[in-house]
Amino acid sequence: MTAPSPAPDLARLPGVDPAWSRRVTVADSTGTKHEWHLLDNGVTDPVGTLLCVHGNPTWSYLWRRLVAAAPPGWRVIAPDQLGMGFSERLTELRPLAQRVADLGDLTAALGVTGPVITVGHDWGGVISLGWALQHREQLRGVVLGNTAVAMPPGDLGPALIRLAHAPGVRPAATVGTPLFVRATTALSRPALPAAVRDAFAAPYATAERRRSVGDFVADIPFAPGHPSRATQEAIAEGIRDLDVPALLLWGPRDPVFGERYLADLRGRLPHAQLHRYEGASHLVTEDAPQYAKAIAQWVADLTEGRPAAPSRPAAEATDRHPWSALTDRATDDSPAVVEVAGGTGDGAWTTGGMVTWAGLSRRVEDLAAGLVAAGVGPGTRVGMLVEPSADLTAAVYAVWRAGAVIVVADKGLGLRGMRRALRGAGVGAVIGSAQGLAAARVMGLPGLRIAAGGVSPAAARALGATTTLAELEQRGTTAASPAVAAPDADCAVLFTSGATGPAKGVVYTQRQAVAQLDLVRSTYGLTPADRLVAAFAPFAILGPALGIGSVVPDIDVTAPGSLTAAKLADATAAAGGTVVFASPAALRRVVATAGELTDAQRSALGGVRLLMSAGAPVPLSLLQQLRAVLPAAEAHTPYGMTEALPVTDVSAAEIEAADAGDGVCVGLPLAGVEVRVSALTPTGRSEGDLTEVPGVTGEVCVRAAHVKDRYDALWATERISSRNPGWHRTGDVGHLDAEGRLWIEGRLPHVVTTAGGVVTPVGIEQRVEALPGVSAAAVVGVGPAGAQVVAVVVVPAGTRPSRLPGAAARLAPADSDLAAAVRAAAGTEVAAVLTTGRLPVDIRHESKVDRTAVARAAGALLAGTGGSRRRS
Repeated sequence: MTAPSPAPDLARLPGVDPAWSRRVTVADSTGTKHEWHLLDNGVTDPVGTLLCVHGNPTWSYLWRRLVAAAPPGWRVIAPDQLGMGFSERLTELRPLAQRVADLGDLTAALGVTGPVITVGHDWGGVISLGWALQHREQLRGVVLGNTAVAMPPGDLGPALIRLAHAPGVRPAATVGTPLFVRATTALSRPALPAAVRDAFAAPYATAERRRSVGDFVADIPFAPGHPSRATQEAIAEGIRDLDVPALLLWGPRDPVFGERYLADLRGRLPHAQLHRYEGASHLVTEDAPQYAKAIAQWVADLTEGRPAAPSRPAAEATDRHPWSALTDRATDDSPAVVEVAGGTGDGAWTTGGMVTWAGLSRRVEDLAAGLVAAGVGPGTRVGMLVEPSADLTAAVYAVWRAGAVIVVADKGLGLRGMRRALRGAGVGAVIGSAQGLAAARVMGLPGLRIAAGGVSPAAARALGATTTLAELEQRGTTAASPAVAAPDADCAVLFTSGATGPAKGVVYTQRQAVAQLDLVRSTYGLTPADRLVAAFAPFAILGPALGIGSVVPDIDVTAPGSLTAAKLADATAAAGGTVVFASPAALRRVVATAGELTDAQRSALGGVRLLMSAGAPVPLSLLQQLRAVLPAAEAHTPYGMTEALPVTDVSAAEIEAADAGDGVCVGLPLAGVEVRVSALTPTGRSEGDLTEVPGVTGEVCVRAAHVKDRYDALWATERISSRNPGWHRTGDVGHLDAEGRLWIEGRLPHVVTTAGGVVTPVGIEQRVEALPGVSAAAVVGVGPAGAQVVAVVVVPAGTRPSRLPGAAARLAPADSDLAAAVRAAAGTEVAAVLTTGRLPVDIRHESKVDRTAVARAAGALLAGTGGSRRRS
């Protein structure tokens, strides 16, 4: 027996069009008729159908944004499952197999013939996949939100659902009260609007109307003998050979379906593309409303036949690998790595803080064999939680030699950010120092743990490690040599600094890494006679790959301000350094402490022939000041980012020779690198065609053989960044000049959109910072997009330090003289000039100003809700 459902009053629910609401009567396999309610965008003669299946305890309201964002020509059908939403009520449990059959009966009654893309969430994921397996001839693709099709080995099921499933709890929590219904929409942070939470609860106002909510929970086959277990297992196994495109959209903060369920799904659908919406919880469709446009774009790409992996310029065919320089110098007893502070390497293979090329090559080969023997082989992702040292160098090259993938997320992200990054990257092993292993335990990282840094076996076991690098090295002496990884195999996932949003994992293949090494080597004329002093985290381990010896100063490379002139000189002397790579923040500290240098230290620095600095714009004034510290060094500032480094290069002399421009001159594109810009609209969107016309301001776009392969687990982000096939959109804004040089004017999110047009910040900041009364400046927009006004926030001269990681300091109006000077220098209309004690910057570089935070503080002050209300 069934009970009719009242007509929904969709007009009062936010975000849904009542015209989408339909009711149909459909007979099931027994001939019994049931009344369904569904949302249907009503497209006739569609090019395809999106079949959207909700879970428990939601309803078709879950898919309202997708119905609204339907790809052109596509029909979107989102039914309320029987007993749910505003479909008719049931008086008995409907098991999984019947639910799948019901969905088939409905699509047949609606005349759905294909192509069909199924879209499922929660328990609707399993049901939609069941439909997909039974309708392969109609199936074009599958999309899944947070869901599960099986319990991974050793897993007992989601704890919250098991609690609701308990016989003593289920009747009260799921039927007798609205607890389960309300709890589902309470998982999101920040909280969903009250009107949206009420809309999800609207069909479930009484216990009678919640009966199927409880029945859905009862039908979850936790136990092997459960009536629906065989159907669930058949679906779980059946999807392994689904040969259609798949897209997974995931909320990583889901307390119900955590990382293990995502890993299980990816194991069954290894070809699936994935996007993780950071901050999203179980209701990913609510926490990440942009999901609808992502699905629409994915469907459009399938329709248009866009390749899943856009083509990029191919690197020259080569048999080289990132570790090839070690093989080349396997009999060389000269220094490969010098440890200034004594390091953390095992005494058996270091001599006086120095590791030879022969010793490093031998250790890498043995470690690689030991890693493979321990199960860390091709494709395994390995979290690297070791401080820069000889151990880190050996471990990185051994992982590469084993065909595995290093995952690097520096501690500047904080434990929470590192946990998100490393767990999201799917690490299967961790190599850590004592501090790193302790952090891995706090972060709850899965997989094998390997101790580095001279940690004793007993201490390693206490820290959760099952072996040490020394033990693996010994094991590798008798193990088979690993097979060489394919050139297009992944070799690294490098996380961005998180300076302009959540840190993103950037994937490189072996081929792309080799192309990057070749470009750096040829651009700067590096030879085996050079020695690299690496005070910049990304380059701290690349010396051996470049075929040159290297040393890391006695500093924390993730804290650039810890580098002093004396420490730089000591490292240079220890290794006979000829090349220095350091961030702008580190070099500012070097200049500030240069007065403490001894004659011997100055002599050591006098042997440096090349200075490189990257990570943020490098002021010409800083490069000029460094001439007194590194008198023989030619200063270069390569421009690039985690996704592509280097892209361009410019020397201090070339900057001096260039006419003043609006932004920072970063030079000409390097050999094999193409640079274009995509012009900005008046609202600050980069929608123009790619162009190299001089003077056009737009988003900087790059194409080269060494550009990243993709963003990891961020399909939608990668799709946006590579929407011009073969090109990477950097998020930086700039222009090309008549000589082909690139000028950087800021970041795309920091562009100010005024009523008179777009204003970019960097040129204004440079002019303001040239004033004698200013040590640092940030230009931000205040107000709604398209009608913003320009505010300039300055740190008055004499304030030290002017840039610090952390939140923005309190703002106040500038005095009239300073305000007048700033307005005169800005070159554009300035609505307000404010002062602060410091500008907030990222932790990794201590250089990239968080203009978004500054804009919030400025907006609050000017609105009268923060700081002083007096304007200047």
